[in-house]
Amino acid sequence: MAKEILFNAFSMNAVGHQSPGLWRHPRDRSGEFNRLSFWTDLAKTLEAGLFDGLFLADVLGVYDVYGASPAAALRHGTQVPSNDPALLVPAMAAVTRHLGFGVTSNLTYEPPFPFARRMSTLDHLTKGRIGWNVVTGYLDSAARAAGLAKQRGHDDRYAVAEEYMDVVYSLWEGSWDDDAAVRDAARGVFADPAKVRPAVYRGRHFSLDAVHLSEPSPQRTPVLYQAGSSPAGRAFAARHAECVFMSGPSVAALKPRVADIRRLAAEAGRDPSAIKIFALATVVTGPTDAAAETKLADFRRYVSPEGALTLMSGWTGVDLSTYQLDEEVRHVETDAGRTAMENITRADPSRVWTVRQVAEQVGIGGIGPIFVGSPATVANLMETWIAETGVDGFNLAYAIAPETFEDIVEHVVPELQRRGRYKRAYVSGTLREKLVGGGPRLPRSHPAAGFRPSRDHAEAAE
Repeated sequence: MAKEILFNAFSMNAVGHQSPGLWRHPRDRSGEFNRLSFWTDLAKTLEAGLFDGLFLADVLGVYDVYGASPAAALRHGTQVPSNDPALLVPAMAAVTRHLGFGVTSNLTYEPPFPFARRMSTLDHLTKGRIGWNVVTGYLDSAARAAGLAKQRGHDDRYAVAEEYMDVVYSLWEGSWDDDAAVRDAARGVFADPAKVRPAVYRGRHFSLDAVHLSEPSPQRTPVLYQAGSSPAGRAFAARHAECVFMSGPSVAALKPRVADIRRLAAEAGRDPSAIKIFALATVVTGPTDAAAETKLADFRRYVSPEGALTLMSGWTGVDLSTYQLDEEVRHVETDAGRTAMENITRADPSRVWTVRQVAEQVGIGGIGPIFVGSPATVANLMETWIAETGVDGFNLAYAIAPETFEDIVEHVVPELQRRGRYKRAYVSGTLREKLVGGGPRLPRSHPAAGFRPSRDHAEAAE
């Protein structure tokens, strides 16, 4: 029996997100991102469509590589203005029962101690439906906002990330016993001090000696997402991630990355099939293939090519304003996103990208494919990508919001259900139990388990 396809909605607490310029479309509501009703309505739509989660992107800093200025990003609404994604989650959790929430947070610029409390708080408030997309950043503008001249080197950021993970694991997994918060009114004891201990860590980049401020949440450690597909990112994901987000324009770009993560996970002593891999994609659908193509042509009228190049310049660290539109993009090594550069220079040897083609590709849905057609055609494309790449599902970006997601729920989900490729009901439990099975806590094969206070506690958490 073919496995069920997983769906995350891919969005951002900002205007436009992955389709620069389409905020101008008369049916687009993404400009209402700063209204809570926009997000609670979206959450209800996604839960009605049995989406596994809402994956919230975030970026610290402004896209100012293109033209060496933030002017283009501001002019076209290229992921600016943007607001904090974590603050949306409690409201959306209040109007749903099952939908998961993957929150992007950049570990480079936030101390681990307050961050660990924020994620524990969200895990409590959602009853175990929170995930963390672990990112290290790629914009020098974010570094300057933090008082630094520039960001750390690409691979150095992952070395810092390894220590950061150890610190938050020690807080989430090791500071409190499961039964420490006894709530014994008769004895006047809320928490048993004998069952709470400080998390102590001494490393090159971090030092900690503190009791975690939150009692154990349903999952303790949130579901761990990771979105880096560079060699350093894949190695990090193989050790830590439960879900991996990959972006690439073709099967040829994604297939070897998927295989490499699963290989590295096996070498790390983890079950490679337990890591759920989501590919970026955008769906444009209608009753017929022709109707969907007409809709896509309409969307393309609103694309901002300069906004698209602003995005890609930020992702790659290369100022594409210095190129001619029909000039070939050649590989340049930078400390920004290595995968973004690979996608348009080396990932598919059969293709050479010009700047104009990059703008066209990124204009709707970023660097991922567009699945355009009737529900049957879209379902066929999804099944083909899964069969040929080995991914487990898709992070579905929108062309216009919320219509893109409404179309998927109304048309594509029923088609996949008819084929036996999509669930008809949520399973019970936390986000971790829904996505990867097993219990609500990380398994003993995960490095976080090494921070539990004893083997008995590790086994009890299974």
